[in-house]
Amino acid sequence: MIALPSASSSFGAFLLFLLFATPQSPSQAQEKSPETTPKTEEKDPKKEEKPKERSGQISLGGSEIKYLAQTGTIPVFKDDGAVKADVFYVYYAATGPNGKRLSTHPGNSRPITFCFNGGPGASAVWLHLGGLGPRRLDFPPEGLSPSTVCRIVDNPNSILDATDLVFVDPVSTGLSRAAKGEKPEQFFGIDEDIAAVGEFVRLFTTREQRWTSPKFFLGESYGATRVSGLVGYLQQKHGLFADGLILMSGLINFGTLNADAGNDLPFILYLPTLTATAHYHKKLSPDLLGDLDQTIAESRRFAQTDYAVALLKGATLPIEDRRSIASKLARFTGLTAEQILEQNLRIDPAFFRKALLKSEGKIIGRFDARVTGEDGDPGDPLPAYDPSFSNIVGGFASAVNAYIRTELNFEVDHPYHVLNGVPWKWSAFEGRYVSTEDRLAYALRTNPRMRVLVLAGRRDLAVPEDSMRYSLDHLTLPASVRKNISTSLYESGHMMYLLRSDAEKLRADLLRFLK
Repeated sequence: MIALPSASSSFGAFLLFLLFATPQSPSQAQEKSPETTPKTEEKDPKKEEKPKERSGQISLGGSEIKYLAQTGTIPVFKDDGAVKADVFYVYYAATGPNGKRLSTHPGNSRPITFCFNGGPGASAVWLHLGGLGPRRLDFPPEGLSPSTVCRIVDNPNSILDATDLVFVDPVSTGLSRAAKGEKPEQFFGIDEDIAAVGEFVRLFTTREQRWTSPKFFLGESYGATRVSGLVGYLQQKHGLFADGLILMSGLINFGTLNADAGNDLPFILYLPTLTATAHYHKKLSPDLLGDLDQTIAESRRFAQTDYAVALLKGATLPIEDRRSIASKLARFTGLTAEQILEQNLRIDPAFFRKALLKSEGKIIGRFDARVTGEDGDPGDPLPAYDPSFSNIVGGFASAVNAYIRTELNFEVDHPYHVLNGVPWKWSAFEGRYVSTEDRLAYALRTNPRMRVLVLAGRRDLAVPEDSMRYSLDHLTLPASVRKNISTSLYESGHMMYLLRSDAEKLRADLLRFLK
């Protein structure tokens, strides 16, 4: 297995199974999904069904956009031509006055964007009905309130006016399934997953006649790991070159997230996010509660200098220096110096979620640290749940199961797996941290026209913004290519599109990038 912390380490205990973010070692404690790994669906061999289509219309940016919504599956083939999986997708394509897709008009250069969530084991419902599709869940605008059932409404922050959209469910997520007689586990690995979704992209591009369209790939959380490897796979295997890559709340090197006895880097990278969270909850001293950008910059300077040096010294750090560092960490986190000394200067994000509002009997969210929940067990040193996840999962699950079968008319008896606990394999990275940094760097060097947009939430305690910042700063790239990378920050967390003001900013950022 890869070099991840064991379940006994404090930081490892925090890294529970992620909805979209960090795959975990089997030896680690995991937040169990109510669903288990699906068995291969038994179905009679039959002719491949045609995709279902329905028309729609939405107002975006003051214009009326007509579109076709297509639902269906694309087969993934074995070398002998037999089908080994069927990958479910939802495809939105803008249409002209004649009802035909704009992408089919002569001389049209309309882009297409393939969207993936993460997990591994998460379907694309989060990006689909939360952020980018023409329809979305009707969550409250502040993105803080719990909801078990949500109606679906038009999404004024969709980007369908700028690009066609394909939301893809990897095998064993959503409605994607291994074929009869095929083991789902053959798709549960980094390279195996990239190959499967890569073959989906190739065949979809062929069937929908999109080879000449500008192509963008968007990955959220572990989806960023996926698409960072996917673009290189498509270049080398099929000569399919991407025009742009969008990495949302993601990471491409797990060494920036998984602390262990030989790796203190994540503690350094998390500190600015802990500061932004304490700032939101007004737990900082008055002089730090003013300009947020200035406060985070000060926290980051401390993290990368005095704090990094202190952690490097380990047990040789003099006691007076240890107390000084603890006092400064308390200033930037809202915790007490005593709490930080008890943590050996290493602030586990899960500990922070439990400790910051402990006096108020509350815990804070992991995917969005703005969200709070009641602490049901004050004696437990770690939070029992993530309120920013439990607030929304019921709404997404009920909405997608209704939407696909009613509005999109895709009749199927199989359950839609919103989140699935798949037994991911890490054999390709045994003895080292999982990373697709080298693959992304190679893809950028060999395709210097490809641009990259990095999107991060300031209150994301699942994947802090400095994780991706660190990876990008260490990519082996010439300056001429590095200038193709840009970054945008948001006030909420992992799923920034759930905060209405962040969703509006996200739309504006993506429209600029897609031009």
